[in-house]
Amino acid sequence: MEASPQNRLISVTLDENSIGRGSADQEHERAIAVYDLIEENCFAPVGQNSGPYALNISLMDAKLVFDIRDQSGNSVIAHILSLTPFRRILKDYFLICESYYAAIRTATPSRIEAIDMGRRGLHNEGAQLLAERLKGKIEIDADTARRLFTLVTALHWRG
Repeated sequence: MEASPQNRLISVTLDENSIGRGSADQEHERAIAVYDLIEENCFAPVGQNSGPYALNISLMDAKLVFDIRDQSGNSVIAHILSLTPFRRILKDYFLICESYYAAIRTATPSRIEAIDMGRRGLHNEGAQLLAERLKGKIEIDADTARRLFTLVTALHWRG
């Protein structure tokens, strides 16, 4: 998918009522993930031509709800994404992140790099799964899938 002024997100809002507020560190991670996603993305609901888009994300029964609106706030479409397929990847991702932060204190640079390569590999796997789950619903490029997966991890990170 090619970047264009129409095929992109101009805002991402997290529903506080369903997602809740996190600690200061969690909110910081979420804000960075949202900023990075908005800064550069390719995002287009399939069959729609009313972008750019505003994405409102909420949580309903362990599913993410992507409420997509046009820039005037008119509803375009909503998609529900089950988080069940992401459980293993998220669990493994957070475990490897813990290993990475522990390694920074004592491990050799080559060990730290190996752990970070594993972390990046899991992140790529999560982004690919996200792109597959959205296929036929929302067109995104690989970089946008990575940024969107970063946001998913930030929503699940416990600090």
